[in-house]
Parts: sequence; structure tokens; C-alpha cells
Amino acid sequence: MKIQLKRVYEAESPEDGFRILADRLWPRGIKKEALHLDFWAKEVAPSTALRKRYHQDGKFEDFKADYTQELLANPAFASFLEMLKPHKVITLLTASKLIEKSALPILEEAISKNSLKTS
Repeated sequence: MKIQLKRVYEAESPEDGFRILADRLWPRGIKKEALHLDFWAKEVAPSTALRKRYHQDGKFEDFKADYTQELLANPAFASFLEMLKPHKVITLLTASKLIEKSALPILEEAISKNSLKTS
């Protein structure tokens, strides 16, 4: 499975495959009907408490460790992985300005590591 990371404000592309919004909150300034989306994965996005703590302290390594732990303890994550199985290409979407410091690379890594276990 190929996983791509993109901001919701970037144009959609036929190469995006299955498009997943991986934020718990809907992106500002975008109408729901305007965002081409196949799934909104708010159940596997970082918890509100974790997201707020990260915005306050800005420590990405702590956020990464805590979010990874949250994902592995979240029953919705296993269901999410099952849902992804038929898709050859998925694009994870976020409203975050800096994708590399967002939840997306963490979620991408967790999908890659754990989708092999569920195959």
C-alpha cells in the first residue's frame, strides 16, 4: 500500500487514491461538500487532550510517543486498518501547516507497521 501525505488545501489529484481526513476537527474555511473525501478518520486522530498538550509544549517527540501509544490502545485503529486493506493508494489529509510536525507521519508509520500484522 502506498501512503501519501497532503494538506487539505492542496488540490486533489487522480493519484490520491482513497482520501482520508486524519484530523479530529474539520478544517477551517473548507465546506464539507467542497473537500473530496472518502473517509473522515476522526476516531483515530489524536485525542483532544493530546492535541492541546502538543500545541502548548510543541515537543514533537513526546507527541509522537503519546500518539503512537494512543493508536495502539484504540480499538478503532484495528477497524481502520481493516478498512484500508483493499486500497492500493491512500492519501492522509491534514489542515496542519507543517505536515512533517503533524500527526500524519506518525499515523503513516503506524499504518505501515501494523497493516503487515493484520494481513
